[in-house]
Amino acid sequence: MALQHPAERASEGRTARFEKLAELASNFTSSAAFSLLCVLLVAGFVTVHLAGLSVEWQHLAGDAMAAVSLLLLALLKNSERRAEHAIQRKLDAIAAALLELREGEEKTDGEAAGKARADLQSAIRMEERL
Repeated sequence: MALQHPAERASEGRTARFEKLAELASNFTSSAAFSLLCVLLVAGFVTVHLAGLSVEWQHLAGDAMAAVSLLLLALLKNSERRAEHAIQRKLDAIAAALLELREGEEKTDGEAAGKARADLQSAIRMEERL
């Protein structure tokens, strides 16, 4: 079990597969098909209660809704952490570029934006790669 930020871990082996799975699941859960599935799940939950079916069916319906909620919570947190890391990297790159620009104005030697520009370009659309 790693306690590092997901975006800071090496994208190899199981981690890369998890990231791909999380991305696919995130795309699916934001689709209309998943919304329809959730509406059907809630409708089934209400139907089970209104029909007065046995307690086992009511527990099954409630457990299914709880499982979907827990999975959505995990996916949301994973997506949030990746986006947070990408935003922080972009802010760091912008700050470095501004610092190099400021130093470049003082030095006026023409190499001011070199490394910072490369860092900023690599940070663009980073949230899609993480």
